[in-house]
Amino acid sequence: MRKGRIKINEDRCKGCLLCIEQCKVKEIKKSEKVNKYGHIVVEFANSGKCNACTLCAIVCPDAAIEVYEIKEEENVRK
Repeated sequence: MRKGRIKINEDRCKGCLLCIEQCKVKEIKKSEKVNKYGHIVVEFANSGKCNACTLCAIVCPDAAIEVYEIKEEENVRK
């Protein structure tokens, strides 16, 4: 199973919450932070459920989300 994480550019986020609606694993939540434009922003929950599906980044109208896939190193048996 793929693992991922996201990075949110808080200055670009308008708090539209579209990303929260699209995240099937509930890894994005509304935060209590306010950006320099007065918008309440979202944050990455980072509970380990993110599968790097990129739906959050696709629906973000302001390109405020970057998605990264975490590559797991294979265990090498000796």
